[in-house]
Amino acid sequence: MSITISAKVYAADLYKENLIGYKGPSSTVTVKDDLRLSRVQPKPTANFSGVGRSNVKLTRTLTLTNANTPSGDMIGEVNVALPVGAAGGDADTFCTDLGAYISSAGFKTLVKNLLITY
Repeated sequence: MSITISAKVYAADLYKENLIGYKGPSSTVTVKDDLRLSRVQPKPTANFSGVGRSNVKLTRTLTLTNANTPSGDMIGEVNVALPVGAAGGDADTFCTDLGAYISSAGFKTLVKNLLITY
């Protein structure tokens, strides 16, 4: 199984319970281009239905300039907790809003300049 992101195809490489690891087209022994999807099933109690948790993590090795080392890893991770019983439409809206922010100029400014007020 593979996943395509921005025209890059990531091939499934690692299978564990509740986790799948993917290797991207730039992945080598020394260069990371890895995508990881994982989940935690809800753990209900007598008084609470529980929360399902999902996680996506992208790790990519970058070539650095004006740094003490020639390369370094950039890592991005998104964790989402969805309460059992939430409406599918609410989850869709949440994902749309989160995705829009991650695609925004404000998020890119945060990542590149560590600027949280603008």
